Amino acid sequence: MHERTHDRKALLTCIQEVEFAALELNLYLDTHRCDQKALARYNHLHQQLMALKKQYEMAHGPLLNFGFSPSRYPWQWVEGPWPWEKQY
Repeated sequence: MHERTHDRKALLTCIQEVEFAALELNLYLDTHRCDQKALARYNHLHQQLMALKKQYEMAHGPLLNFGFSPSRYPWQWVEGPWPWEKQY
């Protein structure tokens, strides 16, 4: 992880970048299922994505209503901003 992951907006951007790359590799692997290098890269991106999402949720609260980590008390999902209220 690099330094910019401490900032909320930068962390969200980083999550989107890694998620996009993982999705593209996912689609590639649908038709190239024996490509070991692509599969290794996908698994690396998956681990990185889960770590970034966990880092985000620990610092800023849930990304989704069924987040990737438990909620601190009180329930955090209702704390803003809602996904459609985020400013980029």
